Amino acid sequence: MIEHVGIANLGGPISTEPRINERIRVPEVRLVGPNGEQVGIVSIHDALKLAQESDLDLVEVAATARPPVCKLMDYGKFKYESAMKAREARKNQAHTIIKEIKLRPKIDPHDYETKKGHVVRFLKAGDKVKVTIMFRGREQSRPELGFRLLQRLAQDVTELGFVESQPKQDGRNMIMVIGPHKKKAEAKAEKAAAKAQRGDEDALSELSEPEE
Repeated sequence: MIEHVGIANLGGPISTEPRINERIRVPEVRLVGPNGEQVGIVSIHDALKLAQESDLDLVEVAATARPPVCKLMDYGKFKYESAMKAREARKNQAHTIIKEIKLRPKIDPHDYETKKGHVVRFLKAGDKVKVTIMFRGREQSRPELGFRLLQRLAQDVTELGFVESQPKQDGRNMIMVIGPHKKKAEAKAEKAAAKAQRGDEDALSELSEPEE
């Protein structure tokens, strides 16, 4: 009986690692030295010999080139440094969050100031704000009320944010998105710096207090 083997079962996963040393099986390569200097086209035998003599690895950095480009480097050290850089980049990466504030077209002045305060806080933290005007009953026939309210809010927070998405009608609602001038990472860094400064000031004030 002939057993049919699915394509998915043939071989292992495709490797994303570059070929190094004896795994590079081509007659010749374009060789780059450890400091980026161009050595030129050499046989794979000579390239491997140079790598061994330099106590380095021969790493294929451009497999599709003709001939393939290889570089002499400490591959273990290169992988470690690349992993550390990627880890640091992920650590410093901050995702922008979209906050939402809902308003009524005929909002009370006190409520407006409260809502505006929330928008200011969100923008200072580097977050986007989705502002939704909710129309009810006869208010739906007065969309200009919502439009003017959104314009007023955008003007009030212009130092902290900008209108990323202009007001648009969405069923019974009108929506506008305000984006922060500062990126999330910048806002976090400033907050941390301010916290550290407050700590230093508290420490100095304790030192300056006279002893009883």
